[in-house]
Amino acid sequence: MNPDVTCVTTQTVETDAGTARITWHKARKPRLVLAVSHGAGGGIEARDLTALADVLPRHGVTVARVEQSWRVAGKKVAPAPKTLDVGWRGVWPALAAPGLPVVSGGRSAGARVACRTATELGAAAVLALSFPLHPPGRPEKSRAGELLGAGVPTLVVQGGNDPFGKPEEFPDGEYELVEVPYGDHGFAVPKRAEIGQDQAVAIITDAVVQWTGSLE
Repeated sequence: MNPDVTCVTTQTVETDAGTARITWHKARKPRLVLAVSHGAGGGIEARDLTALADVLPRHGVTVARVEQSWRVAGKKVAPAPKTLDVGWRGVWPALAAPGLPVVSGGRSAGARVACRTATELGAAAVLALSFPLHPPGRPEKSRAGELLGAGVPTLVVQGGNDPFGKPEEFPDGEYELVEVPYGDHGFAVPKRAEIGQDQAVAIITDAVVQWTGSLE
């Protein structure tokens, strides 16, 4: 089997929040599972989640992209944070079923869910992509407590121009932070930027490859 060819399968999981769906991108010889969910305004086709699913299996990390039940049901608006947490708890047994350490992750709202539930679920670590530190223009509405309370090794990957929190706005704490220069909340970079879109995505995948390797 070619190690660069990833086995992709899908699985539906019934949770107390509804039916969720996991798309598995399986490594040939996995040592970790990286479970990542989407944000409140998009799905698992986000550029960062897609790139991680493509790259990480080549480095011994199985990637599980999780569609929360509200997306599977075709709804356009995410439910309350507590309901998102219920959904994440519901898929966790399926994520842990391979018997490997599970890194709990997600982008935006999904990152918040991962932080809030990490200790409770026994996550090996947390990957927070585009963590929404505060609503745009409302720095006083800080969600830093969720990030700082994760309780496990945590990597934050943040766009340099993210309106939900620029890297320099983040407080000191027990986590690592990697900046994607010029990136917005979706890690898109403007055409005038000194780096291209492919370079921006490579910063994300390279950082996560290195970080997951350090978790061994």
